[in-house]
Amino acid sequence: MNAVLACQSLSKTYGRGDLAETALAGASLELEGGQTCVLLGPSGSGKTTLLSIMGCLLSPSSGELYIEGTRIDYGSPARLQDLRRTKIGFVFQHAHLLPFLNVEENLRVVGRNAGLSPRVAAQRIAELARRLGIWDYRHRRPGELSGGQRQRVAIARAVIHRPPIILADEPTSALDWENGQIAVRLLADEAHASGAGLVTVTHDTRLVEMFDRTLRIECGKLYQE
Repeated sequence: MNAVLACQSLSKTYGRGDLAETALAGASLELEGGQTCVLLGPSGSGKTTLLSIMGCLLSPSSGELYIEGTRIDYGSPARLQDLRRTKIGFVFQHAHLLPFLNVEENLRVVGRNAGLSPRVAAQRIAELARRLGIWDYRHRRPGELSGGQRQRVAIARAVIHRPPIILADEPTSALDWENGQIAVRLLADEAHASGAGLVTVTHDTRLVEMFDRTLRIECGKLYQE
């Protein structure tokens, strides 16, 4: 298996019996290194569920996930935590920055946990912060930033360690159109440059042309357009 990420018949059901609700129904996907993919679909269609399973944040009810050819064991919390630190960069809808650390410290923590040297981490922080327009705010804490500024920090945090998997859930929701384009281009450029697979969920169809592939999910079923 050469795909950097592969999903095989992933399903997720919440509840039991008559109250059971299927959020994901047999989703299969292979993503090659350096490939960028946009995932479209209405609210409640299963987009965030699929992204959370691929990000090792949520276990599937059935099916298998492979990262760089290795089958993921959802029964090993320690292994899942290590994968999230080293193999996966996740941009959430909300930034979730550590409030007691400034911007630079938030980024440095991720780099250190992923095994970056202080020198390499400093280089990456400077590169990403300047490109995303947050360099001047690097000594501020999250509470001193706007929502858009916090989201740009979260985007830098997701890619600072050059993970092989980049997952972004509505990364531009707090950004204006100009900064949204800058952010998506950076995510795509990082994926192309480092050979990572990128999956981005968005409601903004204007961004579709910036990706290599378009996927759609409806009622928990995944389709390629």
